[in-house]
Amino acid sequence: MKELENLLPLLGHRNWILVVDKAYPLQSSQGISYLNSGDELQTVLKNVLNALEKAPHVRPVIYLDKELDFMDDELCEGLSDFKLKLQNTCSAYHFKQIPHEDIFNKLDEAARLFNVVVIKTESLIPYTSVFIELDCGYWSEEKEKILRSNINH
Repeated sequence: MKELENLLPLLGHRNWILVVDKAYPLQSSQGISYLNSGDELQTVLKNVLNALEKAPHVRPVIYLDKELDFMDDELCEGLSDFKLKLQNTCSAYHFKQIPHEDIFNKLDEAARLFNVVVIKTESLIPYTSVFIELDCGYWSEEKEKILRSNINH
């Protein structure tokens, strides 16, 4: 995705990249931009994660819908295969699972001040969107805690 390659150097800490299913809504917040990939979610996700690996200034914090844990092939055909592929794609990353509405609340809050890039895919499986919050690639949470502790003493 050429558009993402062009945007990535501009994105940083507190920006988000979303790789979403086909039914993800077009939101009205000004801080949200949309790209239509025309491709499958797994393919786009791999491309995004590969691009992030090459970007030393950011690191991904991945969120998934908690609802995904409670779904199976009886509810939605193809879900087991999707989950297996998702585990393989994200095996090198720690990810958090929170309820879908909580993710939307985080995005709504973030989009007030920071840009969110939404990449729509051809996926027709609900609750499979992958939400990637960008953190600083050269500064850790642990170092930030130490710094804040030093400032407060």
